[in-house]
Amino acid sequence: MADDAPLPETDKVIVSLERWQAERVNLRQRNAAIGVALKSEQSPLLIQDDLDRLSLVALEFPKFTDGRAFSHARVLRDRLGFTGEIRGFGQVLRDQYLFMLRCGFDTVEPAAGKRVEGYAEALKEFSVFYQPTNDDRATALQLRHRKEAVAA
Repeated sequence: MADDAPLPETDKVIVSLERWQAERVNLRQRNAAIGVALKSEQSPLLIQDDLDRLSLVALEFPKFTDGRAFSHARVLRDRLGFTGEIRGFGQVLRDQYLFMLRCGFDTVEPAAGKRVEGYAEALKEFSVFYQPTNDDRATALQLRHRKEAVAA
């Protein structure tokens, strides 16, 4: 929602951090689901006291080389325990999608004209990972140790 647009009373909405901060008291009392959109330079720590009321946090990718949203998603999940939806929006590349999910994102809003099927295809490109993340997949090292334990 634009910062100056009237909010529908019963529809789900996503507001900017600036609007959330300006209208926080009233927005917390809404009966409908609400989310906050953060720009890449805005830390999720700015809304940590409100995460219990938010159903969604949208994280911006202003350009594909700006990876701060990956870190923000990990902070939301790992440090702040956010269990709601994390959505990526902006310049989200198909090749980033799998790694976004591994960092805690749930959904992505591809830029206009992007082929959605490509994002689903990206999920099939890797089956083993070295880094542990939020998706609970076993790492290459854990798989290796399991294989060795079975062989022993």
